[in-house]
Amino acid sequence: MSYKSKKNDAAKAAKVYFGSVAVSKPDSNATLPAKLTRILKEIDLKDLSKGAWVPIKMHLGGGLGYTTLHPVFVRMVADAVKAAGGKPFVVDGYFDTIASAAQRGYTQETIGCPIVSAGGVYNSHVVSAPIGYKSYDKAGIFGAIWDAPCLINFSHVKGHGACAYGGACKNIAMGCVDGDTRHKIHALEGGIEWDKEKCVFCGRCEKACDSDAVTMDKKEKTVKFFFHNCRYCRHCVAACPKKALVVTEDDGFKHFQEGMALTTKAVLERFKPERLLHINLLTNLTMFCDCWGMSSPSIGPDIGVMASHDIVAIEQASLDMIKEENFIEGSLIGNRKLGPGEHLLEKIHGKDPFVQVKALESHGLGGREYRLKEID
Repeated sequence: MSYKSKKNDAAKAAKVYFGSVAVSKPDSNATLPAKLTRILKEIDLKDLSKGAWVPIKMHLGGGLGYTTLHPVFVRMVADAVKAAGGKPFVVDGYFDTIASAAQRGYTQETIGCPIVSAGGVYNSHVVSAPIGYKSYDKAGIFGAIWDAPCLINFSHVKGHGACAYGGACKNIAMGCVDGDTRHKIHALEGGIEWDKEKCVFCGRCEKACDSDAVTMDKKEKTVKFFFHNCRYCRHCVAACPKKALVVTEDDGFKHFQEGMALTTKAVLERFKPERLLHINLLTNLTMFCDCWGMSSPSIGPDIGVMASHDIVAIEQASLDMIKEENFIEGSLIGNRKLGPGEHLLEKIHGKDPFVQVKALESHGLGGREYRLKEID
């Protein structure tokens, strides 16, 4: 469902700037990087930076991945910050990612600013923040983010197995925290439980799953669920002759998204709204997250770029732009097919991508209504 604002709602709706990937003429000034530059001129980057060091949080990818943010777009942002009097630097979690960034084209020369590990060389500069949601007690937030006076959250939009959609929220929740925190958030996944006492290890549950979410080890006498792949179709539950599998929640995936929203709140509530900017690049819309260290075909055509001070509005607007009718056949990995759901990403991953957006809104991080201002 689109929450794009009507005219009479304009006063309370957040502004989301948009530049389309469409090119009107064979001129570099008509292309997407140039449109991003013009969008950034609409933002008061001088007030955002106030001459300080400005972290540009992004995902640098890994392995053989080649569909992360292109260095040209990163340089556009860095140049705009410098033009406004700020001192930009790109930041991502984990030193290993920083150390291999040049393999994917990210160097100080290509992007125009330094690249810094959010937690230091040993990933040890971490500040604890309370969360208090189910088993998730506290988050370990990397110091380069915690200590910053402002933040530019630059995200590559794509699909995600655990929450259907990865954008601005995921870039903060999973990219600004240490490994222990990420494990806590993933530990919130669930919804199907296995009773070992009832199980006869017939293997029917594993055979019934067409997304490799269920793994049985008859030798070790275990059944494990990889909820990242689970589409909650319950075929495994129906196939079990001994009722050893039980659905405990119809929407067990929601806790992962709630955990992400709470983590995002813990990070973003440190910043004044005018000193926080979110940029979503909607190109190379892959099925899975960049953290897999690989790339796959785009599930839809490139769309463009968005920017807003409101994380809820930009996430809602980004999801509204991803249309099922533009789905590219043959783009899914393996034998995956579209399933039921309201949104294309829900049909792919079996999870409602708007859960995280609603959670962000419920925690006071913005509103789902927005005014889209297209920049040519």
